[in-house]
Amino acid sequence: MLLFAHAAHGARLAVRRAQGARFTTSCRTYATSTRNSTPRTAAAKKASTGTNASASTAAKDANNSKELDPLQSAADVPEIYELDAEGLSEAVASASTMSFPTPQSAFVGELLPGSDSVATDWSRSYHGLSSQAFSKEIADVLLAPIDERDIEVKPDGLIYLPEIKYRRILNKAFGPGGWGLAPRTETNVGPRVVSREYALVCMGRLVAIARGEQEYFDPSGIPTATEACKSNALMRCCKDLGVASELWDPRFIREFKEKHCVEIWGEHITTKKKKRLWRRKDQPKLDYPYRE
Repeated sequence: MLLFAHAAHGARLAVRRAQGARFTTSCRTYATSTRNSTPRTAAAKKASTGTNASASTAAKDANNSKELDPLQSAADVPEIYELDAEGLSEAVASASTMSFPTPQSAFVGELLPGSDSVATDWSRSYHGLSSQAFSKEIADVLLAPIDERDIEVKPDGLIYLPEIKYRRILNKAFGPGGWGLAPRTETNVGPRVVSREYALVCMGRLVAIARGEQEYFDPSGIPTATEACKSNALMRCCKDLGVASELWDPRFIREFKEKHCVEIWGEHITTKKKKRLWRRKDQPKLDYPYRE
């Protein structure tokens, strides 16, 4: 009996030494806590073990659910599609009764109805192009045969209609202020040629686009060449309206030159070089820079 009590006392001492002792591994040193605690029964230990296992399992499930949040589980997908399918009929019925604003402008830069503060950007707009034919009265003026007395011939044999004649025809057809030339690009000044693109606008509608050009020989002549460039663009735009279309008809050109023009020899006043030139029969003889 005494031996058993002595052994129990020795075991208690060993346990106390173990609780306050430090133990060492091959890599790290650990210390146990020295707090006083009451012994737990086997049932309490089992309950604690079960609780820790449940908490660990719950933490793992929570982590797994966080990882799967961006991608819904496969079980949730059918439910979502079922909801969409159920509301499909309502969505279709709602969309069929909705009204959407219809664009009033089909072209970039077009003036919208009722927006007085916005001007049409003719540098980009094609508003009114081929939307409607002009009235018969306007068409008769534009397509009328030109008076052969108005046609001029250049010394190289090219026949043309002076630009002022085009302006008179447009004024007669649309009235002063009923038409205009709108620049579509900046003026391009080259070493010898000035060019710029213009749009012919009649009655608020774009009719034609053409690039005018004009040569110049001195920088001081650029302003004059710029104005001539505009007139050249007007002449080219008027082709689309049928104005003076005879001037591009080869048969008319040949017949007109044979009837109204004559080819002569001219001598340059300074260089004395001779060259074959053209002039109208009813015009006086050439005198500068070539003399007939």
